[in-house]
Amino acid sequence: MTVSAYQQAQREGQSVVRAVILDVATRLLVSEGPAALTVRRISGEVGCSTKVIYTLFGGKDGLSEALWLEGFARFERRLLGVPPGDDPLARLIAGAQAYRDYALAESGYYRVMFQGAMPGFEPGPDALRAAKRTFEILVGWVADCLAAGALRGGTAEEIADVLWMAVHGAVSLENSGYFEGDEAERRFRLLSSSVLTPFLREETPA
Repeated sequence: MTVSAYQQAQREGQSVVRAVILDVATRLLVSEGPAALTVRRISGEVGCSTKVIYTLFGGKDGLSEALWLEGFARFERRLLGVPPGDDPLARLIAGAQAYRDYALAESGYYRVMFQGAMPGFEPGPDALRAAKRTFEILVGWVADCLAAGALRGGTAEEIADVLWMAVHGAVSLENSGYFEGDEAERRFRLLSSSVLTPFLREETPA
């Protein structure tokens, strides 16, 4: 007897059921477009009743909001997983790499979060706060670099904005297939270091 994704998830608890439904919805959204994001289609793919989705999410609008929140929750966990270490600049660079790693590993959620995969969706206050928290992590890393003297010449918000713009552009192109594999990795590292170069501390001549 074949066990559905829903039946398997049921055995592990409601949080797993919720995650399975969101992952299926994201896959359908990316592979088939927004028209596939219907309660009936998702329930059929998951192997549960439509009532389960309505109970958990309140319908399509609630599901869309949940996709956004889940994406940012995963993103936040990935960023918070960057080890603090003793070198704030190394942590900032590692954080940029974590951004790329997340975008590639969770490309479906990344498209929901940053690339307009759900036309017409307007995030509510909770969703906007979730997005802001992840950016504040980046600002905090830059602030630590400024406080340590590793960066200078701008505010934490300004430098974080510039780095985020560059990183977002790079991973969006990579996710779209313009760069691949080792070439994409090399280009990303070059871009990350180049963006920070104008803000690096000038060494005092010996």
